[in-house]
Amino acid sequence: MPKTFKDGKSESSGISWWTSGFFPGSLWLIYEATSDAEIKTFAEKRLKLQEGAQRHIGNHDIGFMIFCSFGNAYRITGNKNYKSIIDTAAAWQIKRYKPTIRAIQSWNTSDKFKCPVIIDNMMNLEQLCWVTDNGGSSQYKQIAITHANTTLKNHFRKDNSSYHVVDYDINTGGVIKKVTHQGFADESAWSRGQAWGLYGYTMMYRFTKNKNI
Repeated sequence: MPKTFKDGKSESSGISWWTSGFFPGSLWLIYEATSDAEIKTFAEKRLKLQEGAQRHIGNHDIGFMIFCSFGNAYRITGNKNYKSIIDTAAAWQIKRYKPTIRAIQSWNTSDKFKCPVIIDNMMNLEQLCWVTDNGGSSQYKQIAITHANTTLKNHFRKDNSSYHVVDYDINTGGVIKKVTHQGFADESAWSRGQAWGLYGYTMMYRFTKNKNI
């Protein structure tokens, strides 16, 4: 999938890259605005390529990969095959849920992190809430709510800025450390992360009408 344009060259990614669903999702938005049949055909071809990401468990970003693409496609067309793929993606997404930490693990265990949860993960909860509200198991939305509450408890400072990464002990559920992976410093407010959180909790309120999350 097209990813970016850098130093005069176009860069692309495979379907397991976290932004892979953005391009086909954008095509569907363009089609929605223009009713251009050629754009629709192109969008359908890109969705076919993206189908393999519905069972991605390498990280938490399956929401970005599938809901941004197939979610828009289903909303616009009503094609039940697209909904089926979203439902499958939600089932695979919750495989990363860890009951001991009461959250969805974002990245895999590494030398740097034991069980990392990043603020970005709030964005991917939308897929889980949507699937529950559209005929799926209530488990998906409950996991999303639990994750949001855990993040609210552990990711935010007193001034409401957020940490990028909270690393957990998978056995005890306790917090090991709170750091940044992409921001300026561990105690800084990473602007993109703040945006993830703001969108994520606004979205969770839309689905739950719960003012506490």
